[in-house]
Amino acid sequence: MSHRLATPPHIGRTHVIAQAHARSLELGLRASEVPDFNPLRRPALRELVDRNQSLYTHALPVMETLHAQIVDTQSMVLLTDSQGVILHSLGDSDFVEKANRVALCPGVSWAEADRGTNAIGTALVDGQPTVVHADEHFLHANRILTCSCAPIADPFGRTIGALDVSGDTRGFHKHTLALVRMSAQMIENHLFSNQFADAVRVHFHARAEFIGTLFEGLAAFAADGTFLSANRSALFQFGQPLAALEAQPFEALFGVAFAHVLQRITRAPGENVVLTLPSGVRVVARGEYSAQRYVGPAAEVADVATARMPASNAVRQAPRIGGEEPLATLQTLDTGDAQVAAILRRVAKVRGRDIPILILGKTGTGKEWLARAIHHDSPRRAAPFVALNCASLPDTLIEAELFGYEDGAFTGAKKRGSVGKIVQADGGTLFLDEIGDMPLAQQVRLMRVLQERTVVPLGGTRAIPVDLRIVCATHRNLRAMIDEGTFREDLYYRINGLVVTLPALRERTDLAALVTRMLEIQREGEGLPRRVSPQVLERFMQSRWPGNLRQLANVLRTASIMAEGADQIELDDLPEDFLHDCADAAVNGSASVTLAGGEDQKGAALDPQAPTPSRMEDWQATLIAQTLARLDGNVSAAARELGLARNTVYRYLRRGGTTH
Repeated sequence: MSHRLATPPHIGRTHVIAQAHARSLELGLRASEVPDFNPLRRPALRELVDRNQSLYTHALPVMETLHAQIVDTQSMVLLTDSQGVILHSLGDSDFVEKANRVALCPGVSWAEADRGTNAIGTALVDGQPTVVHADEHFLHANRILTCSCAPIADPFGRTIGALDVSGDTRGFHKHTLALVRMSAQMIENHLFSNQFADAVRVHFHARAEFIGTLFEGLAAFAADGTFLSANRSALFQFGQPLAALEAQPFEALFGVAFAHVLQRITRAPGENVVLTLPSGVRVVARGEYSAQRYVGPAAEVADVATARMPASNAVRQAPRIGGEEPLATLQTLDTGDAQVAAILRRVAKVRGRDIPILILGKTGTGKEWLARAIHHDSPRRAAPFVALNCASLPDTLIEAELFGYEDGAFTGAKKRGSVGKIVQADGGTLFLDEIGDMPLAQQVRLMRVLQERTVVPLGGTRAIPVDLRIVCATHRNLRAMIDEGTFREDLYYRINGLVVTLPALRERTDLAALVTRMLEIQREGEGLPRRVSPQVLERFMQSRWPGNLRQLANVLRTASIMAEGADQIELDDLPEDFLHDCADAAVNGSASVTLAGGEDQKGAALDPQAPTPSRMEDWQATLIAQTLARLDGNVSAAARELGLARNTVYRYLRRGGTTH
């Protein structure tokens, strides 16, 4: 069974259940049958689990997370194989006894052929998430249950199992199926990443904030650009089934040559690029190409395709803001702001010394850029720089990502474990972003690693020595978390050898220089603008920049594409939502002061005719007047762009060009 492109046209649940009941009758089942209490014997169940080891290993932590979300609801979480045989279950103790009465336990088949209409068997037959509640079950004995189940597909679209939540009918909740579907998709994404660990992976979504989340599209390609596979979200975004994608080249799927994207990935891993889907929709994408060689007794040499690139290339390169040249050093991060310059001077003093550094600052202020520059300017620059965002993974998966699995934990084309981020960073720098989101249990293990300089992978017994520098970052108040008991005090003092705090973008004085630097870096050849207009720079100066440097980079990246062929970015090229935010800030009194004519401290030419109103009403009137002039007096368009009611614009016109 292969991936469906998307949920098929709506079929009422009544019809789905009726079809399942018809199949149950055709199979010769009787509704009065008693449950089968002969599960697989323990050796046979162990053998079945071994045959489904990859599914089992990746599903287990997700099941634990799902169970934690529904605990004390008289229910249980179940994992089955592709035939509906239960491999594992986690349940509330007060419900397990009731479940055992209907043989809802490991080793028992819940296929439709054995149990009639039920969420597990019916979901596997239909290939779609399914709810079967109370009397909708075919067997009378199972009508004490309410069940929500979603099939699980392997990275090639074949159904390999199912994830189910079953409980007492009195605990039915309409949101349970959504939790199950999301959990099943999480398992699929982890299976996908493991299967294509050495492939070129493209993470993409129309909205940048969804990159790195459960909803991102994932597409995998061989080192020569051959399409390998895509996850459910990617198929939905492409608008094509898996079979239709297999014959298409990379350029047809993303609107750009594969070699160009691969070059960008290897030069600046983790940076976003804008690509175009066959539908014409622009998506934000992030490439990943690990090509890591595994270490340990079961180490295998990478195949020819992945051996073309040294393993370090994917993790050692210094960052860039979005183009071909990297922001490699502390010096290149100094763009004229006094606060940032002071931070860089402090960091430079510990260059070459393995003093842990803790970087504080709001989201998007450039914490990872600074961490990469610290690594690049250190004696460890030739070794890997490995980053892990502790906030981007469920609690149960951080441990596996950080400390790794034992060799042989996964099945597939090559049977091997994951060495984990700590071992990958051996000899280099480990960057733990959002360390304030690390669970307490993992804080204890990390503390032990920092003390003993060794790590033991999950399920392993052999301690692996590691030599690394640690740089951490967070936007949280760790001292307050210590008082609340959510962050370990001993770990805090281990990671804060030197503490620096990056300022928010709106607090910096080097915005003009940052814009110039980002545009230089983002340019991919002729055709893209080299600067912004004075009006755009003025609007930038007035913005609150809640997303800080990351938001600025994304705004410039989008605007550069919209202004392709022009010498500079104009107001019309800026993203509409950014313009709306600026207008809202101005109207609500949260915009900063308007710049006067002349030049700013960096020498960027500004509009000598730009007004300098002393009151917010004057600023609003000026903004409306400029927008109306640019849009040839179109009131509706001006109101849309400014985020104002049309009545406000008309009131301005009735009062002769003033809003007060």
